[in-house]
Parts: sequence; structure tokens; C-alpha cells
Amino acid sequence: MHVRALESIGLVIALTVLSGVFAQTAQDLTVNSFTADFSAMAQLKALVAQGQGKIGILLPETTTSARYTSFDAPYLKKAFEMAGLTPDQYIITNAQGSESSELTQAQADISQGATVLVMDPISSGVGASIESYAKSRGIPVIDYDRLTLGGSRSYYVSFNNVEVGKLIGQGMVDCLSAWNVQKPNLLIMRGAATDNNATLFAEGYDGVLQPSFASGAYVKVGEPAGTWDPSVARTTFEEQYTAHQNINAVVTPNDDNANAIISYLKTLNVPAKTFPTTGQDATLTGLQNVLSGYQCGTVYKPIYLEAQAAAALAIFLRANVTPPAAMVNGTTKDSQANIDVPSVLMTPIWVTPSNMAATVVKDGFVDSTKLCAGSMAQQCQAAGIAN
Repeated sequence: MHVRALESIGLVIALTVLSGVFAQTAQDLTVNSFTADFSAMAQLKALVAQGQGKIGILLPETTTSARYTSFDAPYLKKAFEMAGLTPDQYIITNAQGSESSELTQAQADISQGATVLVMDPISSGVGASIESYAKSRGIPVIDYDRLTLGGSRSYYVSFNNVEVGKLIGQGMVDCLSAWNVQKPNLLIMRGAATDNNATLFAEGYDGVLQPSFASGAYVKVGEPAGTWDPSVARTTFEEQYTAHQNINAVVTPNDDNANAIISYLKTLNVPAKTFPTTGQDATLTGLQNVLSGYQCGTVYKPIYLEAQAAAALAIFLRANVTPPAAMVNGTTKDSQANIDVPSVLMTPIWVTPSNMAATVVKDGFVDSTKLCAGSMAQQCQAAGIAN
């Protein structure tokens, strides 16, 4: 046999072995593999080479949360590129709150060659429509951040949303004690009823608070209809507070709703560390409210972890390879379809002044210069946050 032929055979064998090494490395991924430097994504390069078609990312809006443009889109892009995907191998769109746009974008992605969709549904209604359309064309869908009730997705990637609610509930319990609130009379507020995450959050904080309501240690004053619209949340709170002026704490499910209520409390000259509120998303305003003593804490969900997990899962599906069990670490109940959806669930973090520097600031999730601007400088100094 010619030397050149032997060299060619050797090269094929070497490439095959190398591919096997990378494939095995990809199968070693766990839910805890993802880090702030995105280094785990490089383990997926062989799968990227093996896969076919594009990955379509469907993000929902920017009105109620800036996270999708500030964090999700750039983190997903970075995750794909670190895994070896080129810009023409993925499509990232944002429906800007329009359900019809999200459906149209899904259809367009498939027509442009998407073989996997990653979708954060505006509602379960449009999510189910997209998943039905995709299923009829043999395209797997990954629910991202929010679960589509009654859907037909293959996987779900999010944070453990019941745990998010538990952190909110326990944060309120700790705050009521630390702020020495006498005879706690709580108003319980929820997110929008159309968002399954809001239901899971409520499951978490209701479970923490119910024993105190049952024993009489706390009083549940009311539980009005939920919303993610801060202006509606403020109006609802004003109505409840006018009718029940014994309210001295409110469980709020995110920072934006909390801030709307805090703004109203400030018009009434309510002092800091006397009227606990809660939140999540670790927004700039929310973190400032935490530092200034108007919010007990906020749930930080490191989106760079969620984005990497979703990107990795999509790469496995694009290559028609079953993801490792150590990465798909749980299930989430689709209460409408009555099925347990295989899920990649990341761990959320409760942030207070004591750990703010070591979490959101360290991760670069918030700009400390903006966080500590103006009157916030003193509070940042007290929390050990360098400006």
C-alpha cells in the first residue's frame, strides 16, 4: 500500500478517535458544568460538526423585562459561538410582545432551515401553536424559561421556579424578623395568571408562608389577581392598602412590581426597613431598593447559566443525540397535558446586601458604577461593594 494511502488512513483514524473523545466529553456535561467563562461550550464542538440545520431562538418581548436584549440574546450568541456555531447557523428573534409575531418568526425560522427551536413563549396559547406547527414538520422544541402548558416540547430549560418562590417566601420571613415587624399583615401578590412561572413561584412562597398563616403568627390580608404590569400592580396595591391599612408587608413576585409599590410607599413617607417587599430578577432598581432598605432581597437567576444550558441542549438535538442524564436533572409538570417534561433546572440565589458583592457584582450582572451612583454610594460602601 502506498505511503500516502497509509497516511490518509491514519488521518481518518485520528479524526475518528478525536471525534469520539469530543463526543464523550459532551456526554460528560452535567447541569453544574456551565460557568461564567462559557468554557464548557467548547466540549460540544464535535456535536456541532455532526449536526445539521440552524437553531432558531424565539424570545418574547422587551416591555416588562429588559433581560432578553441585555442578557439572553448576547449570552445565547456567545454560547453558540463558543461551541463552534457560525452566525449563519442560528437565528435569534424577539417578538416584542406580539403572539402573532412569535408564531410568524417560528415559521420563518423553520422555512430558513431551523432543525431545532428554543422558545420562550409569550403565552401557553401561542407556545402550543408553535409547538404543534413544529411537531408536524419533525422539528423539536425546547421551552426556555417558561413552560408551555398543553404543549408538545421535548425539553424545558429554566431555573427551579418553585425554589425561586421558596427563596421569596423565606426572604420575607427573615425580613419580617430582621426589621422587627410587629403583627405581620401580608398582602400576597402574584405574577400574571397566563404565565406558568407565576404559578410555580406562588407554589414556592405559599408553601413557606402557609404555616405562619395557619398558626396565626401572620395574617394574610388578601391575594388579588396577578399581573406582570408594574402600573397595574401599583393600582392594585393602592386599592388594597386603602381598604386594609393594616397591611405592613407585601410579597411581590418581581423587582418591577415591587418598585411600583415602593414608589407609592415613598409618597406616604414610609421609612426604610419598616415595610418589607420582595422581588426577583436582580434588576438595577431592585438591587438599589434592597440596599436602601425598601426591599428584603431579590432572586438572582444567572442567565448566563440558563443560556448555556439551552444552547447545549439545542446542539444535542440538532445532532440527533440524546443529552446526558446528568444535564437533564429534573422534570416539570405540564398540568394541562398532565405530563412530566424532562427539564434542565438551574439553581437561583437570594441576594441581600450581605452577598450582593459576591454574586451580581462579581458576575458583572450589574454595573457597580450605576448601582452605586449618587446617593447609593454610602449603601454600597456599607455592603462592601467597590465603586
